[in-house]
Amino acid sequence: MWSAKKAVPGPAARVNSTIDCSLEIVHMNRIKAFYISSYVTLLVIFSAYAGQQLISIGFNWQWFGALLATLPMALFFIRLFVADVARTSGSLNSILIIITAGCAMTAWGITQQPAISLAWVQSFVVGLLGFLLYIHWYSRFADRTNQLLTVGASLPEFELQDTQGQTFNSQQLLGQPALMIFYRGNWCPLCMAQIKEVAEQYKSLAERGVQIALISPQPHDYSQKLADKFDVPFLFLVDKGNQAAKQLDILSLGGTPAGMNVLGYDNDTVMPTVLITDASGTIIFADLTDNYRVRPEPEIFIEIINRHVQA
Repeated sequence: MWSAKKAVPGPAARVNSTIDCSLEIVHMNRIKAFYISSYVTLLVIFSAYAGQQLISIGFNWQWFGALLATLPMALFFIRLFVADVARTSGSLNSILIIITAGCAMTAWGITQQPAISLAWVQSFVVGLLGFLLYIHWYSRFADRTNQLLTVGASLPEFELQDTQGQTFNSQQLLGQPALMIFYRGNWCPLCMAQIKEVAEQYKSLAERGVQIALISPQPHDYSQKLADKFDVPFLFLVDKGNQAAKQLDILSLGGTPAGMNVLGYDNDTVMPTVLITDASGTIIFADLTDNYRVRPEPEIFIEIINRHVQA
């Protein structure tokens, strides 16, 4: 009696599978990049148009509902850019309630008079569907299980560049605790707000001997502008070509919003990641968020350092 042996994919098959998977991720992230740029633009345009309709023709349930369905998220994005918001809730349930109410008002208005197609599209497609895509699809990363960046593991060696283009090796972080923030770029308002929080904590971290490294794949001059803006003795480092992100498995292929490449940003970026290592380079904290809007509170960094020092 015999049994057939299951074929084991050879090296070439495994490489092809990896390439196919990477291409699939790139295509999906490019769709996401186009989606977010379009979504934010449509929210602003439709909110303004609905408001204009209410002013010009008077109160109308369909247009009032359409306004409620889009304005909250338009204001949400404006707030991200102007109010130093470093994190939000994952679900944004309060906004969902308002959007749902707006859709209900639009539906009620349709029962009272002939449907206004544009108001219907604004409420249910841009408002409700756009919101659900943003919450459950755009905001989230795939499984971020990462064996390289687990608490207790040694930080892998990798190379970066400073703002002048000089090589910086991760081994240079040894000898004292280090806080590393891998951020997407100056274009990301949540990243900028998170960095501002850390800058405000600088004295507390410095008293504990913590070295702080801010790492992004953005062009050198953008990192230099960030260094000039905060004027704190952090390490402002550039991951040119996302080489370290690839090595650490925190790369977001095609993850930069559409249009940002016009400003010099790469299409690929990094998934927001925070690491804390002790003086020997052992990882004592790792935050690999699966939602770019959900990030650790700044107080946790001091707590982790204190706990380690007292251990």
